[in-house]
Amino acid sequence: MTALALSRDQYLEVEKIGLGAFRPLTGFMTEDAFASVVADARLPDGAPFPIPIVLDVDAATARRLRGRPRVALTFAGEEVGTLVPESLYRPDKPAAARAIFGTDDGAHPGARQFLGGSDWLVGGPLTLSRRVALDISQYELTPAETRAIFTARGWRTVVGFQTRNVPHRAHEYLQRVALEQFDGLFVQPLVGRKKRGDFTPEAIVTGYRALIDRYYPRQRVVLGILSTAMRYAGPREAVFHALIRRNYGCTHFIIGRDHAGVGGYYGAYDGHDYSRRFEGELGIAILRLHGPYYCALCGGIVTDQSCQHAATRPDAVLAVSGTDMRAALASGRAPDARLMRPEVVEALRGLPPFIAEESP
Repeated sequence: MTALALSRDQYLEVEKIGLGAFRPLTGFMTEDAFASVVADARLPDGAPFPIPIVLDVDAATARRLRGRPRVALTFAGEEVGTLVPESLYRPDKPAAARAIFGTDDGAHPGARQFLGGSDWLVGGPLTLSRRVALDISQYELTPAETRAIFTARGWRTVVGFQTRNVPHRAHEYLQRVALEQFDGLFVQPLVGRKKRGDFTPEAIVTGYRALIDRYYPRQRVVLGILSTAMRYAGPREAVFHALIRRNYGCTHFIIGRDHAGVGGYYGAYDGHDYSRRFEGELGIAILRLHGPYYCALCGGIVTDQSCQHAATRPDAVLAVSGTDMRAALASGRAPDARLMRPEVVEALRGLPPFIAEESP
C-alpha cells in the first residue's frame, strides 16, 4: 500500500478527526467540501463548519496518490491510519485565505501558514488506527473521556472555555460567571501549533493547575488540552472552537472579546456577530461575554456592561490581556497582582514560558 508520511501538525489533524473532535467530519475535506466551507462556512449538506480541514501535499505526492484506492498514513515511522484519496485538487489559496482570514497578508500568522503549505490538497475519509504518544499527551482528554467525566459528575450543563494563555484575572472572571450559572466548567487550552511568543503548553497547564487547585471548587472544573493548530481566523475560528467543544460534550461555549484574533485584523466583537449567523444550528449555546478589565473605582474586575468608567474615567481602568501578560513576563516583571494571581506567576517560575520558534 502506498504510504504518506505526515508532519506533526498533519498527524494531529488526523487524530482529531479520528477521535471525533471535528465531527461531523470523517476525513479531510474534498474539493466540493472545501469550496463550500470557504464560500459559505458550511459543509455541502448545509451543516455549519467555518474552517477548512485539509491535508496539503506537493505535486509529486499528488501524482503518486492519484488513483490509489487507499493510502497508509504514517507518523514518526509508525502507521497511524489509512486514507481514501477521493479528491486531489489545487485551489486558489490566496482567494481562500481572504475568505477564511479576511486577508492574504503574509504578516497574518494563520494566512501565512495556510499559504506557505503545499499547493495540492487531498481529501477523503480516513481511519485512525493508533495514537502516537507526544510530549503533551499526558495533558489531553478525548471527546469520549470528557463526556464520560461529565456524565459521572452528573453535569447536565457544561461550559467550554477556550484559551491559549496562562490564566489571568479577566479569564478567571469569565470562568466564574460560567460557574455561577452552570453545572461544570471545561477549561480546554489550545496547545497545538501557535506563533512565536505564545505561551508553551507546559506553562499554560501549570498556570491553570495553580488556579484550579487553589481557588476553584475542583469537582466543578475539568482541565484538558486541545492539541490542534491555532488558526488566528477570528470570527470563523470562534464558531469552529464552539463546534469542537460541542463534540467534547459541552452544552455552552464562551465567545469573548477578539476571540481567536491577532493584531488588528478583526473587530473586538466580530465573533459575537458572526456566531449569530448560525443561531440554533450549532448544537451548543453561545455565551457572548464582553472583555473584562480592572477598574480602580469599582475596585475589581468588571466589564463595560457593569461599569461606566472605561468611558468616563479611563485613567481608572487597567486592561487585562494575554498580550500584556506575555510582555510583562517576558521582561522579567511579575504582572500586577490585580491582573494575574501571584500564585500563577510563582507556579511558572523556572519553566520555559514562551514558544521560541514558530512551527515549520
